[in-house]
Amino acid sequence: MHFFRLLGTAIIFAGISHSSPTRRFNAFNSSTISVADFASNALKVAKSNVPSTGECTPDKLIVRKEWGALSAEQRIDYTNAVLCLQGKKAKTPSDLVPGAKSRFDDFISTHINHTFTSHYTASFLLWHRWFIWEYEKALRDECGYKGYQPYWDWAKTAETGLAVSPLFDGSATSLSGNGEYIPSNGTHIDINGIDLPDGTGGGCVKTGPFKNYTVNMGPVALSLRSSSENGTSIGSTATQWNWNPRCFKRDLTDYSVQRFANETSVRRLIAESKNMEQFEMTMQGYPGSGELGVHGGGHYALGGDPGRDFFVSPGDPAFYLHHAQVDRTWWIWQQQAPSTRCGGPTAIWGTRTFLNEPPSANATYDDAMDLDWAGAHYGEVRKLGDVMSTTEGGFCYVYE
Repeated sequence: MHFFRLLGTAIIFAGISHSSPTRRFNAFNSSTISVADFASNALKVAKSNVPSTGECTPDKLIVRKEWGALSAEQRIDYTNAVLCLQGKKAKTPSDLVPGAKSRFDDFISTHINHTFTSHYTASFLLWHRWFIWEYEKALRDECGYKGYQPYWDWAKTAETGLAVSPLFDGSATSLSGNGEYIPSNGTHIDINGIDLPDGTGGGCVKTGPFKNYTVNMGPVALSLRSSSENGTSIGSTATQWNWNPRCFKRDLTDYSVQRFANETSVRRLIAESKNMEQFEMTMQGYPGSGELGVHGGGHYALGGDPGRDFFVSPGDPAFYLHHAQVDRTWWIWQQQAPSTRCGGPTAIWGTRTFLNEPPSANATYDDAMDLDWAGAHYGEVRKLGDVMSTTEGGFCYVYE
């Protein structure tokens, strides 16, 4: 099968059996408790279900932490490993993807290639769980990183503001800061019928560890409000893989996390989603609902190029902390009832095509997915059922 799938469709928006006993939260009102309380209980449940023997045991359990909980040295170790990936030669063949110049770019080209099969499909959360795991492995195995994949707590930045957070304050211990300010020309971004206000940057990032980072691929579906790049630009199937070196831009937009990814949004997603369909569609935002969901809220908060590109968004190093938080939120929800949310007939929902276009069959646990050259081994395939739990199928991690 040819590696690449045509992306001619317009952008609408940007069986395993779990043997562990069912465990639920202690009796309290789940509609009012904090996300931190949900997470604390999820950690207790997850740890209690890790067997004493097998591939994942308590002594092997990895704990992923929030960026602000890492020490300054740990944060710098992480960004140094990302810089290392950006400096390593790509595995993706240049005759297929001329724009993939680095090992970091392997992950971008893979995401471009799988956009329509890993969003608004049954594999959305599953594929990205594996994608982030392989990125973490690349940082550790190929660049000597000793820690684990951190996550971005959207609710914290919704409270503090993005530009002053440890993630985006532009210091040496951040993921770099905002882009240089570009005055608004009065044009806002229309995302799925949502008027997204201007951010506070828009230009090239000039601070922090990624100030010299060059974006190599795209744009494919870029939504910017800067002077010469308003609206949405859809790349053609003939040019989307080309080498197009340009500066890394951000346009931090507090409104996006404050409106769509705040504490209440995350808590309600966890507490009020009664089934997988409701959880997954609320997280991504029902098209036409006026909601971006916490997933879209985090993406569009980054702004800039490539952060606001539906396809090329992994080109912003913050993507991986964002999707670690997506995975963490799902993990917290799963731990409320792991026997039915990590396995069984209701733990997977949806088809294998983007918003079921073209119509396709419902996905099953035996359906396969791959990561092209992003993974450690090209051609590796995993079944959807292999990645339902963070402590099975080769995974062995939880979140604090």
